[in-house]
Amino acid sequence: MSAPAHLRIVRTAIDPAALEEAIRSDVFGATVQFLGIVRQTGDDGRRVVGLSYEAHESMALDQFAEICAQARTRYGDIAVAVEHRIGELAIGDVAVAVVVGSAHRGAAFLACRYIIDELKAHAAIWKCERYADGTSLWRANACAQSPGEA
Repeated sequence: MSAPAHLRIVRTAIDPAALEEAIRSDVFGATVQFLGIVRQTGDDGRRVVGLSYEAHESMALDQFAEICAQARTRYGDIAVAVEHRIGELAIGDVAVAVVVGSAHRGAAFLACRYIIDELKAHAAIWKCERYADGTSLWRANACAQSPGEA
């Protein structure tokens, strides 16, 4: 079936329910959703009051498409919706959403994890953390691993 991917960079709030609806199909028995939410603790443990994201939009969208194609090669017939927000974001805002539909849950979970990890590692999107002390710091994309991962 290979449903087309819904890939966007947005400047307004991300609606996860709309993304799920965009990939819904009667052939998929599983939908997995990842939401990256702005948290109050920065990558180095400092208190964050907000974030700013910038992107090279056309390059990032090409990278989104390539990552989704790789996920389909690895995990089979999946539908994918990816949105990444740019601009100023507050604590609690959704910065990125990945929704994957598949016939079975295993492929949906694996594909969703693969896509978000690859986006974080390779997409032409940059984050600036704004701290409570009035300072800020640009952070490079990096695929953060959970404890115990290789």
